[in-house]
Amino acid sequence: VTLYQIQTKYRDEERPRAGLLRCREFVMKDSYSFNVDDAGLEAAYQAHRGAYQRIFNRLGVEYVICTAMSGPMGGSASEEFLAVSPAGEDTFVRSTESDYAANVEAVRIPAPPEQSISDHAEMITVSTPHAGTIEELVTCLHEAGHTTVTADHTLKTLMVKTRQPGGEWVPMGIGIPGDRELEQKRLEAAFDPAEVALFEAEDFAKYPFIKKGYIGPIELLNNDIEYYVDPRAVTGTSWVIGGGEVDTHRLHAVVGRDFIPTGVLDVATIHEGDPALDGNGTLTLARGIEIGHIFQLGRKYAEALGLKVLDQNGKLQTVTMGSYGIGVTRALAAIAEGNHDEKGLIWPRNLAPADVHIVITNKDAQSHEYAETLSTELEGAGVQVLLDDRLKTSPGVKFGDAELLGVPTILVIGRGF
Repeated sequence: VTLYQIQTKYRDEERPRAGLLRCREFVMKDSYSFNVDDAGLEAAYQAHRGAYQRIFNRLGVEYVICTAMSGPMGGSASEEFLAVSPAGEDTFVRSTESDYAANVEAVRIPAPPEQSISDHAEMITVSTPHAGTIEELVTCLHEAGHTTVTADHTLKTLMVKTRQPGGEWVPMGIGIPGDRELEQKRLEAAFDPAEVALFEAEDFAKYPFIKKGYIGPIELLNNDIEYYVDPRAVTGTSWVIGGGEVDTHRLHAVVGRDFIPTGVLDVATIHEGDPALDGNGTLTLARGIEIGHIFQLGRKYAEALGLKVLDQNGKLQTVTMGSYGIGVTRALAAIAEGNHDEKGLIWPRNLAPADVHIVITNKDAQSHEYAETLSTELEGAGVQVLLDDRLKTSPGVKFGDAELLGVPTILVIGRGF
């Protein structure tokens, strides 16, 4: 069974913005599928996916289908339909050589192959006075003769705290390459439904052995604080890490030899040119407007609601659900973003409020009679007509309004019509 509605919705948006893209009140197409088994859910999901592709193709929207995080909705699979637009509030990546695309929360970086832990120099501690940032560290090491070190050779440790709903805050270290930053959206998605926040001054005060600017994995792990690393920090890779004491760092720290991370967290910023997860091409960054989202919800809500049916063998089964939505108002805005010039809208013909916009520039009765006749004939032939027959409005104002409205064909009835 699939149920759907097209309905006005309300969202308690703190700051409505970006025209129709972020409103408190908006029009939404929602549908939900209910199936006996996972195969049925997959079929319903693919049917919706195909329908959405046909809808957005007909709308003439340049869009991509991005792998997405399910977030609070839950479920096993989730994809977003993003209209490509610099006005979009969502950042996504796509491959230069395949159809792989994902939003920044869901993109994954392929891990390089593991290396031998014995093919490296011994770890050493070096003095790095006043080198609390990556830029200062690289400069300091160059001045000390370690001229081959660059920012991406360093493993920057950032402290966060997490807590499960109703639980206590727990500290955690995350190591990412020094040429990257922590991506907040990816961080939150990785820990959802738990909360996560960066360390603040009072947090550092609780743990005096954590020296801000010089944090290293060894001290954290020795003090039973979990330490997660970027996927690039595989066994056998060598890094510059914090020395655990002010003004010190360690060189040639090898993963798997000098420290063993608790696990892997892919939460660093994505850079243009990063390898695509499917192995084809590199990633490019773009912005998009979310106009559709589809989820395989599974049995999360069905179990909570007790939605059971008899299967073909007469046994009670909890149904499995899918959820699918199109932002109708957002789609309208996305189409407008992609179809305009400096004067106003340029509607695609199959979406325009009319096929022909008739503008009368003369005020004589003959011009108006002819325009009325022409309008009636066109409508009789199945052509939708917008007739501007205002008598006290100048031609310039009429032309300006026509440009704003963006009907594909403007027919001017002037002298000598």
